[in-house]
Amino acid sequence: MNDVAALARIDSFPYQHRLHEVMSTPVLTASGGLSLKDAVDRMYEARVSSIVGVDEMGRAIGILTERDLLRILSTEGARGLDTTLGQVMSRPVAAVDGDAFVYVALGKMNRMGLRHLVVVDADSRPIGMVTGRALLKVRANDALALGDSVHEARGAEDMAAAMAALPKLARGLLVEGVSARNIASVIALVIRDLTARATELAEASMAEDGWGAAPAPYAMLVLGSAGRGESLLVFDQDNAIVHRGGPADDVWFAELGKRVNQMLNDAGIPFCDGGVMARESKWRKNLDEWKDEVHHWVYSVENQTVMYCDIFFDFQPVWGDRALAEELRAYAVEKASQSAFFMQYLAQHVAKMEVSLGFFGEFVTKQGRLNAKKFGLLPLVSAARFRAIRALVMQTGTDERYTALKEREMLHEDDWRDFLEIREVVMRMMLDQQLADLAAGLKPSANIDPKRFGKQMRNRLRWAFKRLRTLKYICGVAG
Repeated sequence: MNDVAALARIDSFPYQHRLHEVMSTPVLTASGGLSLKDAVDRMYEARVSSIVGVDEMGRAIGILTERDLLRILSTEGARGLDTTLGQVMSRPVAAVDGDAFVYVALGKMNRMGLRHLVVVDADSRPIGMVTGRALLKVRANDALALGDSVHEARGAEDMAAAMAALPKLARGLLVEGVSARNIASVIALVIRDLTARATELAEASMAEDGWGAAPAPYAMLVLGSAGRGESLLVFDQDNAIVHRGGPADDVWFAELGKRVNQMLNDAGIPFCDGGVMARESKWRKNLDEWKDEVHHWVYSVENQTVMYCDIFFDFQPVWGDRALAEELRAYAVEKASQSAFFMQYLAQHVAKMEVSLGFFGEFVTKQGRLNAKKFGLLPLVSAARFRAIRALVMQTGTDERYTALKEREMLHEDDWRDFLEIREVVMRMMLDQQLADLAAGLKPSANIDPKRFGKQMRNRLRWAFKRLRTLKYICGVAG
């Protein structure tokens, strides 16, 4: 981290907007067999400064820009136009997912000296393009620091610097009026990126130590709140591995999990008290073993199963074979939705949740505080997960799940709007309390002191809790 203090002066634009909002479309693409002359003609006709090379599946594999063309003409002259796009385009292509925040693209472009960055979907197919010129509206170079520091981290010490910057970043964004939901998304993305970088570094260190390459395709998964994109300033590790190997390959993946978990712990993301980590055999399985585990969960339901499902069904792949992870997700969601007993159990789990309000609408606290996560967020998150599984919705974010249900006309728009507002109210108060506790030298937690907030905020929280009481009926989970 070059200047952690500068994060307090950050321009909030890169942390409020995602690439699909600022990218230009459509993207000019072509197969590698296209002649360079034809590629230039297409670029001229489309009035664009780049063309993306794609494979037979439509996935981005390279890019040719105006700067590349000038280089070719300078060294090869006119005869350089006789080559093909595949022979001269830059490989591999620098790409970022369309749901990534602008700051991620800024950091990557700054670090790699790029003028063009391809925006891709989950299958690596180009859906847009961002250029340095298009991002001139982002005014502060300080916005580049955090996102790129993670990708450039060489070990736990560098990662710890990024983690240490999060409270200042969150405070600055909160002051600038960025929603708590977006701040939580930024924090979750940092955790995901750190997990991905730790996996990459662990792989490299294992190769150096004679372990060799991965014996089979695999994916590192981040579970829980980071998987949902909803992390605040209280977090620990929740991760897992799925692979296509056999029993003998577990030795390699066990070592990988051990190294990743230790590195993240050293970086400031503590070990999970419940042992939900890739170093534990329960959270490190091949695809068939995971399918057996899911089958057991949904047809042999117990309280522990609900806890596992609260974490597992929100996973996101952060490194490795994404298609493998999505195959596991599709199986898990479909299998869970088919178990009437399991769905009823989840429904009852939500129906039993209470809010921290007394008979006369007063807050029920212990030692002056109430658990805003338990009484505010978990009912919303759990109900969204239940409804998403039942409707075969594959999104993991709570807002995204409710939005998908609304779009399928399975949730009234007024209820959808209220649920998003409730989550924003609760998360904002939790984040504010966590920042205040950190400033006071206290360990942050999910507990808030309602009295430290003004009357308006207390009334909003009271409304949120009262509205949550109707959740089990609106979501059809009662009875």
